Amino acid sequence: MATYTLKYVEKKPLSFSLQVLAAAGGFVGLFVGAAQSTMLNGVIGGAVLMAVLGVLALSVLDEKLEKPFRWGVILLMAAGGWYLGGLAGLIVGGLFGWFFGWFIYWIGEGRYRATLLPYLTPGQVLGHYTFRVVCGLIFFFLITPIVVVMPLSFNAENFFTFTPKMLSLDPEGYSLKHYRDFFTNPDWQQALWNSVSIAPVATLLSVSFGTLAAIGLSSEHVPFRRAIMAILISPMIVPLIISAAGMYFFYSRLGLQGTFWGVVLAHAALGIPFVIITVTATLVGFDRSLTRASASLGANPVTTFFRVQMPLILPGVISGGLFAFITSFDEVVVVLFVGSAGQKTLPWQMFTGLREQISPTILAVATILVGVSIVLLTTVEMLRRRSERLRGLSPG
Repeated sequence: MATYTLKYVEKKPLSFSLQVLAAAGGFVGLFVGAAQSTMLNGVIGGAVLMAVLGVLALSVLDEKLEKPFRWGVILLMAAGGWYLGGLAGLIVGGLFGWFFGWFIYWIGEGRYRATLLPYLTPGQVLGHYTFRVVCGLIFFFLITPIVVVMPLSFNAENFFTFTPKMLSLDPEGYSLKHYRDFFTNPDWQQALWNSVSIAPVATLLSVSFGTLAAIGLSSEHVPFRRAIMAILISPMIVPLIISAAGMYFFYSRLGLQGTFWGVVLAHAALGIPFVIITVTATLVGFDRSLTRASASLGANPVTTFFRVQMPLILPGVISGGLFAFITSFDEVVVVLFVGSAGQKTLPWQMFTGLREQISPTILAVATILVGVSIVLLTTVEMLRRRSERLRGLSPG
């Protein structure tokens, strides 16, 4: 596919650039003013500051002074941040200065069109960047609650809010005591051991049953395969509280309620749909002639599966297993119904800590779980890319 880039970008009119810069400065000033209880002054001050910097950069200074000017903006806003918020304000102000030093020239010199097709209309350009901004805001909305938890886990006080010492980046406001409590408290350690012992077994069962089901349902000659697929992935669709109540009554009749294997089987049932979906997606690009060739050379179905099919679908199997592991490790509703006090998992202990005794150790545990999730999801993404390369869907 051909790509187009502009070697020369037309400089935009100063009036257009100043309007955009003033709007951006007013938007940021809205938040700065809100933090200082002077919202209107923040909006006006931010708009005026960006307009002045825009005039200075785009019409007064020479283009060769771009780099010194950008450093000057960083220092100016860092100094303003220091005056308004101390060390934390210094860091935030420096980041704003870095962004706006780049943004002024990006808008004023028309560089935002450099990577776009030359024949796009202004409306299409606006739509292009509006879409990106909206996606960025959605990402910010989703990720902010997770990011906020991490620094709070290092709070030296037993609070769930940022203390003045934390906001001023005072070292005395930070501590590892909540992490020490997690690794030394027998209740937390027992819950961790239960999660670590239940999740791998549930994952193994999910991968085994889910992979076999996906391979069987991927064959066109299987009758009612769409209906069977819908039933197998129903645990992802049915509200979890309904599944938990159903498992409770079913396992109580079998004598599995309140046992280790009852919780394992319940978590395996929740993890199987993830394995089926990922393995089925991997099998879409699988060449069926390979299995026929293996059979023609005398290999039995078991040998064909482990020697031919499994190596090619392995990324999908591992991805499904990771999703099943995360589902089991983070699940709390089903284990409340099916488990007993002896199977109290880490999420159950966190739920108890929020409901019965407010313990900031929950923040430390949450941070650890976020780190584990990031590692697992990164692994899933690497396996997805490897699977695409193996199937020839992306360049090596």
